[in-house]
Amino acid sequence: MNTIQYLEDQAARAERLAKRITDTLTIEKLLSFAGKRRREIEVITAKYRRA
Repeated sequence: MNTIQYLEDQAARAERLAKRITDTLTIEKLLSFAGKRRREIEVITAKYRRA
């Protein structure tokens, strides 16, 4: 599994978990985590596009 796939998997897992729980703070943290992973993916893919 490459880095992008790993980050996508982490983001997707966090988003799925956020849908199943009811604690607002935990949901916000999970969605924040997923957003950070997706931004990391954007940074990595932007580097490849420039190269």
